[in-house]
Amino acid sequence: MTKDQKVVAIQEIKDLLQDAKVVYVADLDGLNAAKSSEFRRQAFKQNIKVKVVKNTLLQKAMEQIEGVDYSEMFQTFKGNSALMISETANGPAKLIQGFRKKEEKPALKSAFVQETFYVGDENLSALANIKSREEMIGEIIGLLQSPIQRVVSALQNKPETVEAKAEEAAAPVVEETPAAEAPAAESTDETPAAE
Repeated sequence: MTKDQKVVAIQEIKDLLQDAKVVYVADLDGLNAAKSSEFRRQAFKQNIKVKVVKNTLLQKAMEQIEGVDYSEMFQTFKGNSALMISETANGPAKLIQGFRKKEEKPALKSAFVQETFYVGDENLSALANIKSREEMIGEIIGLLQSPIQRVVSALQNKPETVEAKAEEAAAPVVEETPAAEAPAAESTDETPAAE
């Protein structure tokens, strides 16, 4: 690779990383061409960009990105590396997990998600369980709607409750009669006639 080609390759990686909030580096080593193509196809369907990169070029590109210090990830840049960029925090992790149901690879090397670094394949399940922005918004909307629905339901049922209170106002006369009988029943319990 010539110096000019390296400069172009670094710039391409920088363009991918520039505004990325979700960055994964995976090991695709051991996947043949057909399996690698299938992995890329699945990634494309899920709006995940995948680019196989040279480790040294990836590190140089990351060093030039302002605002994020990717140095925690550099120790994992060995062997074959694929850069994965996504809008969804758990998207690449779920893709890797799903693909590994049939294959041994890809393996997670490291990730930068929600301003946190994850180093090592053992973090894959934790990353897959991170809720996406859409899932969190859905849960928040659900939580906000629940009290509103209760208030609306209470307001809609209000005429019925007014009528029920009017009936209750007439009902205490009926309720007083059993209450008056209750002390008499207690006095019969005091007598040993039940024995």
